[in-house]
Amino acid sequence: MSNRQHQWLILGRGLARSLATLGASTALCLGVQAAHAADSPMDPHAHHHHMMQAASTTTSTTTKSVDYKVPSIKLVRADGRTVDLATELSDPRAVLMNFIFTSCTTICPVMSHVFTDVQQKLGADSAKLHMVSISIDPEHDTPARLKDYAARYKAGSQWNFYTGSAANSVAAQKAFAAFRGDKMNHEPLTLFRKAPGQPWLRIEGLATAEDLVGHYRTLIAAK
Repeated sequence: MSNRQHQWLILGRGLARSLATLGASTALCLGVQAAHAADSPMDPHAHHHHMMQAASTTTSTTTKSVDYKVPSIKLVRADGRTVDLATELSDPRAVLMNFIFTSCTTICPVMSHVFTDVQQKLGADSAKLHMVSISIDPEHDTPARLKDYAARYKAGSQWNFYTGSAANSVAAQKAFAAFRGDKMNHEPLTLFRKAPGQPWLRIEGLATAEDLVGHYRTLIAAK
């Protein structure tokens, strides 16, 4: 082997080792950003495929049961109505909740696509589930923007989107230990509650639709 060939071999091995050190979160960002760039009204199915492919690169989720006291916080639904968070979450249906913002190009599109798939997989049973997405960027996410976002993800009537003042958005995040100081530090989190007064299942990481439907079936069947 010539000196030049040997140098190229060492360089190639070094590059391979560097690529191998990329974390799952970096791979997710790159994959979702690429999917977002390729996204267009002409190719929604390809976009969804890329999103789910990106999500599959992440690490597994962790779950734990937590008792959260939902505070009385005024938020604004995508339909423009001002509502109380505690009242909205006292719905007798099961509640599936996440925190998103509409200009996000990394984890939020993945989580929103997962919610879309959950309602599709549940079919008629999705009416028994109250799906909740709360904006962590209320200055940008007006009710009109949330309404457009809901349409983009084919949200059914059981899936509501909320915005409000910055202070109230932060208060809602802190109530569920979801506040990370800045929207760019946003981490994937899904919360599930069977009924009012019951503990919440806290799911950290990017859960799949199969994961969430499985949790729904298990908790609903539990006595």
